[in-house]
Amino acid sequence: MLDSGLDLLFPAVRGKSVTARFDGGDITSDSGVLLLSEADNKIGLLSGLATSMPDKRQSAKVRHDLRTLLAERIFSIAAGYEDANDLDTLCSDPALKLACGRAPKSDPSLASQPTISRLENRVGKKDLLRMGRALASCVVRQLPSNTRQVVLDIDAMEAPCHGQQEFEFFNAFYDSHCFLPLLLYVTDENGRQRLMAVLLRSGKAGNAGVRALIRRAVSILRARFPNLEILLRADAGFGNDKTLRLCDDLNLSYVLGLSGNKPLHRLSESTQMQACCKYSFEKAAWQEEGICREFGSFEYKAGSWDKERTVIVKAEITQGQLNPRFLVTSLDAEHSEKVYEFYCARGDRENRIKEFKLDLAGGRTSCHRFLANQFRVLLHAAAAVLMGVIQEAAADTQWAKAQAATIRLRLLKIGARGVETTRRVWVHLSSSYPHQNAWQRIYQELRT
Repeated sequence: MLDSGLDLLFPAVRGKSVTARFDGGDITSDSGVLLLSEADNKIGLLSGLATSMPDKRQSAKVRHDLRTLLAERIFSIAAGYEDANDLDTLCSDPALKLACGRAPKSDPSLASQPTISRLENRVGKKDLLRMGRALASCVVRQLPSNTRQVVLDIDAMEAPCHGQQEFEFFNAFYDSHCFLPLLLYVTDENGRQRLMAVLLRSGKAGNAGVRALIRRAVSILRARFPNLEILLRADAGFGNDKTLRLCDDLNLSYVLGLSGNKPLHRLSESTQMQACCKYSFEKAAWQEEGICREFGSFEYKAGSWDKERTVIVKAEITQGQLNPRFLVTSLDAEHSEKVYEFYCARGDRENRIKEFKLDLAGGRTSCHRFLANQFRVLLHAAAAVLMGVIQEAAADTQWAKAQAATIRLRLLKIGARGVETTRRVWVHLSSSYPHQNAWQRIYQELRT
């Protein structure tokens, strides 16, 4: 424990001077990381990740086993300490030590930044593949046993680069030097979304890695649910011939965005004209709703496609301008409006991507080596999975719909004092913590 002798003076209270010093001893501001430990005990994520990485270090010289290193890094990321430098002092934090299976006083400190950095930089491609599969398998095990249908949402995000990282390139769309990680979410019939996979890609990746990621995900899902119906949903960046052929090969249903072109506009002329006529001559029919739009469908075959496929068009008047949008789908076109509404629901998955990127610092890819950065995004994905378990456990509390940043602020950032005796370790949580009942309910749910 590092103490500071510097006195910090504050305004006097009732004639008494107020002085603060960083010498409180075994006090933590993050006792809620114990909930993360319980979440891991419930799903077995860390054990799966640790066993997927063979430890080639000399056992006689090992002070921190692989599972403890992963636990320390993932728990600290979830608690808001994505920078490994923070572990130089956090390695002595009593709550973090307890969460990683070490006594706060009698056991040695956890690993500091150099050890963590060596871990991040020694992983190889096979290690990362096994870790990715272990993470996805753990997520699939969380699906209800009676699951019959799931939705796979796939999308990319920008991870800005600010140095000389391998395979960072300038991307004109984002106007930045960046990576383009690919994220895959699985949603069950109850509407619960879970991050299943993250694949780091170069800044000019295009559609690289899409098919491989979907194939692995489908393989893991059907290994547990052989008759599972899987529906792939993605935006226009993935609505191409290769993705469509993959859906046919894997027997997947699909709803994919489609970029507009002259043939699509020509085939949807009647629907677009209906929207224009409705806007001009039937204002009473749409003004109450506030939206003027029409839906239609037709068969279409692009030059690169192997066969005709169903396309749905939404012709909408936006600020006096016609704004048609297109989807290609294997679903029943007779319910084109419902299919389009289902597609639009993927907007919530974009919110989950923002949550991963901003709340859990999923874009923190500041290592030089590309493989080390892939390892990092897997660690952040693991933190997201554990936070998701806590979010599920909070279903009957006021935090039922809280995002990761709120979960961290309200449930993890709790001051506590650790006391270790001969036979017991006491964690004295703050008596003035305002959400004690909710915290206890979440704890009980995680222990179930």
